[in-house]
Amino acid sequence: MPEDRFFKILDTVDSTNNYAMARVQAGMASHGMTWFAHEQTAGKGQRGKGWETQPGKNIAMSIVFQPEFLDARQQFYLSATIALVCFEFFSRYAGDETKIKWPNDLFWRDRKAGGVLIENVFHGKKWKWAIVGIGININQVNFGKAVKNPVSLKQITGKEFDTVALAKELYALLIKKIPELTAKSFDKILEDYNTHLYKLNKNVLLKKEGSIFSKIDL
Repeated sequence: MPEDRFFKILDTVDSTNNYAMARVQAGMASHGMTWFAHEQTAGKGQRGKGWETQPGKNIAMSIVFQPEFLDARQQFYLSATIALVCFEFFSRYAGDETKIKWPNDLFWRDRKAGGVLIENVFHGKKWKWAIVGIGININQVNFGKAVKNPVSLKQITGKEFDTVALAKELYALLIKKIPELTAKSFDKILEDYNTHLYKLNKNVLLKKEGSIFSKIDL
């Protein structure tokens, strides 16, 4: 389990990524530090979207890494590694219908269980910091209409979970996995990632500007 000095618990915050980024910019962060929030008032998702989460119901946490052993062209390997850890964690409880939806969303069947947002800090060409935000639905059962096909661990299993204990378990898995990146085990990371990818090599229907067409996800 993570040391308390690296795993901090916040009652409420606008966004754990914003909080972590502020600590980085203030010189108050170190590699592996994590902030978990019981409540996010302005959670952040990918592509500028928000992330809805009810207070005390889910995992909302941000971890800061110093990926100086990688260069800017290797950002995807960090993303894939984080996605794999989230998959491993969630599938322990939700079972083998858990998948990774490219690039790093967490899916169960055809429903979204979680997501990852990575924000980076560069000094010139040097990759100095990665702020990894993770949101996973744990005990929430009521979602707003803006959320498309959500699902939580409670909905899947019928059980209530201790969100702090699960967040610490997830954090421990992340710290254990990072050495694969340090060792540049990229082939293994990609092989594992592709093995668990949602709808890989399956025909899917897409809708764009009122037209429906099909494609094969590779």
